[in-house]
Order: sequence, then structure tokens, then C-alpha cells
Amino acid sequence: MTDAFAAKATYGQVLAVPRFRVLFLGRVLGISADTLRSVALAVVVYRRTDSPLLAAVAFTVGFLPQVVGGLFLGAMADRFSPRTLIAAGYALQCVVGLVLAFGSPSVAGSLVLVAAVACLAPVTSGAFGRVLAEILTGDAYVLGRSMSYLVAVAAQLIGLAAGGGLIAWLGVERTMLVTAGMHLLASVISRLLLPRTEMARSNGSIVRKSWQGNAALVAAPGVVPLILAQCLPAAYMAGAESLLIPYSVQRAFSPGETGVLLACLPVGMLIGDIVIGRAFAPATRERLVLPLLLVLGAPPVALALVLPHAGVVAVFAVAGFGSAYLLGLQRRFLAAVPSDLQGQGFALLSTATMTVQGVGPLVFGAAAEFLPIGVAMALTGVSSLVTTVLLRRVHRG
Repeated sequence: MTDAFAAKATYGQVLAVPRFRVLFLGRVLGISADTLRSVALAVVVYRRTDSPLLAAVAFTVGFLPQVVGGLFLGAMADRFSPRTLIAAGYALQCVVGLVLAFGSPSVAGSLVLVAAVACLAPVTSGAFGRVLAEILTGDAYVLGRSMSYLVAVAAQLIGLAAGGGLIAWLGVERTMLVTAGMHLLASVISRLLLPRTEMARSNGSIVRKSWQGNAALVAAPGVVPLILAQCLPAAYMAGAESLLIPYSVQRAFSPGETGVLLACLPVGMLIGDIVIGRAFAPATRERLVLPLLLVLGAPPVALALVLPHAGVVAVFAVAGFGSAYLLGLQRRFLAAVPSDLQGQGFALLSTATMTVQGVGPLVFGAAAEFLPIGVAMALTGVSSLVTTVLLRRVHRG
């Protein structure tokens, strides 16, 4: 570990960087708008089709298409100015909101539109990661990545919490218009307040450069294991979380009790990142990766038993706390990615994370068709523990 990373930073130092505050605000607006739009789209699709499956697809349609952007367009993150890519990404999402608000597209058209724009999300994420690596150094970079993750979790909570009430108050179309306005504001802030970055001239096909860059990243020592270590546990937790509603119905939990359960995982994540980030030195965080992964994976195994509501709350809150293991991997991932492929490296990480979070619910949802839901949820914990054992050398550095 270098001296820059060995010295402990604080969240206050990170927030004192003006460009980070711009990224921070844009991310809050953008992710809140994305979540709110997903809720509104799921509502309108269910109203039109009366299909729970299509409603679930509408809510998660932005996940799996990102693999297309990561594989074929990732090189854009290192070819174009991050300011341009970030502002354009928010602007395109604004257009989607306007079309959904005023265009009244069919269900199929709405899903295709959202999926098409989602293909560009890894490029925007790659540009975001590049800016973080440029403006933050040492342990401040690790905490900056942590805060961007916390912002994503908190913004999703805001979007989910506000979604139902806002749709009931404004209606679906006006809610879509609100999301368009939030994306527009994020785009304007990014365009005006992020500095212009001069990029080296590069010719050739974006698709070919993306394939070549991804091949170089896969060949770089440590990159693939570190990506797997960061994204696979997220897939297992997404699988468990996706089964909470049918699990709650089966257990006859009240709507209020179900709402508490849905909030437990993200709240645990927030607490875990804040506590581990503030209380421990960088070297200690890296040593805590393996123990925290066990904290994440072990609790869901208990769902094979018929736990009281308080017990299920504890399972998801404690598991969420364990997600702070990611803090101990940020420095190593940045060091493993070649400097000329930083943007594409972050794009590939984003692609892998979003893809497995889309696949996880499908896999464990299918298991729940044949097994008791609690057992299927327990399998997410078993899978996480097995993965932790298989990747233990990665976790130990």
C-alpha cells in the first residue's frame, strides 16, 4: 500500500472538493429520477397488462441491456471528455422521461426505449469513475467511491419512498415529467460545472476499440477476480431482496412490516459504509474484506428457518452492513486497471455489476418456483459463502 493510501482520509475532505460535489449532486438527482421512473413505468405497465411479470420486467429493464454498452461501447469512456459523456447521459434520460410523459408509447415501445438508453449507462459510469480517479487521490479516492455507492443506495431509497405517493398525487404522466426535469437539472449542472478535459486523439471503430480494451482488461493481472469479488455478492443479495415481497405474503406480514423489510438492506449498507469508512484505517479496511463478506453471506442462510419478523429484519440489516467489504477492494481495483483504460475499466465493472444484479433475481426466482421461498433465499447466502471461499485469495490480497 502506498503512503497516499495508507493515510486515512475523511468524508469531509472528500466533500470539500468542488468537482466531487458536482458529481455528488448530479448522481443524487439522476439515480433518484431513475428509480422514480422505474416505479412509475412498472405501475403503468401493470395497469395496461395486468401482468406481474411484465411489471417486474418494467422495473428492472434498465439492468441487463447494460451488457451491450459495456461490451461494444466501453471505449467511449476513454475517448471522449467525461463532462460531455456525463451531461449527455443525463440529457438522454431526460428525453426518455419526456417521451414517456407525452408520447404515450405502447408497453413494448416503452420497454424498448428504456432498455436502449440503458445501453449507454456503462459509458457514463466509466466517465464518472475516471473523474473520481482524477480529482481524488489516496484514501480520499476510496471514500469517494464509497460515497458514490452510498449516494446510489440513498437515492434509490428516496425514489422508492417517494414513488407511490408522488404517482398517487400527480399521476404517472406528470411523475414521468418530474423525472425528466431531474435528469435535465443533472445534465445542466454537469455541463456547466465540470471542467472540460482535453482528450488524446484516437481513430478507429469504437466497437473494435471496446473489444480490444476489454480483452486487455481481462488479461491484466487481478482485474477479473476483483470484478467478480465486487459484483457476485451483489447478485446474491439482489436475488434475496427480489423475493422479499412473495416471502412476506407467504408469511402474512402486514404492508408496514414488508416496507420495513425492504428498507433493511439499504439501511444496513448505509450504516456499514459510514461506520467502516470512518472508524478504520485503510489497511484495516483491507484486512476486514473477508470477515465482512462472511457477515454479508451468513445471515440469509437462517431464512431456511421460520424466523419472526424481527429476525428477518436482523438478517437483512446485518447482511447489508457486510457490504462495506467493498471499501477494502477499491484501491486494489484502481491499481490493477491499466491507466490508459481507467474509463473502460470502470465501465466493465459497472456492466458486470448491473448484469449480475439482473440475473440474480431470475436465478433465485426460478429456484423459488420449486423450493420454499425461504429456502431459495437461504441459497443466496450459501452461494455467497461458497463464492467467498473460492475467491479467498483475492480477498486477502
